[in-house]
Amino acid sequence: MTDTDVSRDRDEDGSRGRSADGDVLDRIDHYQNALPRLDARAEDFGPLTLFVQDGAGPPLHARPTRGWSGRPVGTADVERVRARQRELGVPEAFGWIAESAPELRAAAEAAGLTLDERPLLVLPEDARVPTEAVRNVPTGIAIRTLTADDPSLATAVATPYLAFAELGTQIGTTGTEELAEAVRTHTTEIARTATRIRTGRTTVVAAVEHGIALSSGLLPGSAAGVTEICAIATLPTARRQGLALAVTAALTTEARALGLKTIFLCATDETVARIYTRLGFQHTATFLAGQGRGT
Repeated sequence: MTDTDVSRDRDEDGSRGRSADGDVLDRIDHYQNALPRLDARAEDFGPLTLFVQDGAGPPLHARPTRGWSGRPVGTADVERVRARQRELGVPEAFGWIAESAPELRAAAEAAGLTLDERPLLVLPEDARVPTEAVRNVPTGIAIRTLTADDPSLATAVATPYLAFAELGTQIGTTGTEELAEAVRTHTTEIARTATRIRTGRTTVVAAVEHGIALSSGLLPGSAAGVTEICAIATLPTARRQGLALAVTAALTTEARALGLKTIFLCATDETVARIYTRLGFQHTATFLAGQGRGT
């Protein structure tokens, strides 16, 4: 995975008077603005920017325009972006750090978006890399970094689709039978992830038993020394074994080995966030995900 400093994002002057290597939230905001530009085109809507995939891959969301110094964002701006998303046939999705663009919440709510608050956690730069979680997984389960040709990669990519469809930390009913079907359904994403691993952009870690990834997560890329631990998910029938915690710890080790100083993640809720605090992550901000009705 390469550290792609996408300063080409019209960001050289720094957002809201801060440089890209300023405080931690500004660095994360820089990352969230830079990374989508590697795969998507950015459409300008004044105080808002919409990222649109140029090729295969999941749809992206709109976010505040970094470095914007014009008028405050308003409801009409949100509506313009939503109209464009409908025209493109993509979800009416928005995402941003609440503290970095506080005025957008009111505009989004007035436009009728449903907002989901997610804890944003950051691992302090001087924190010790936690390794105990990796050693404490049940016997027979291996925590490992996957190559592009690893036979377990297909299930590692498919597991999050099942886990996020059955949210929570309790043991669920979805297991390996459903996972086999999910692998057949998501062949395009599996191939895409393999390509990203092969080119050094993405790092995938999984908890593997008998060749099946029971839990997985990834580093999708980096910008200006920042990366995100994301898509942490455990097959519902395999929960309550410390697997997600072990995968997160291993990804943290990978990020540090790559020289990345700022490591963050977004949890689905406060209950899940408390799990990551056991690794030293600190609740630093709130990420807001906005969805249009019917999305």
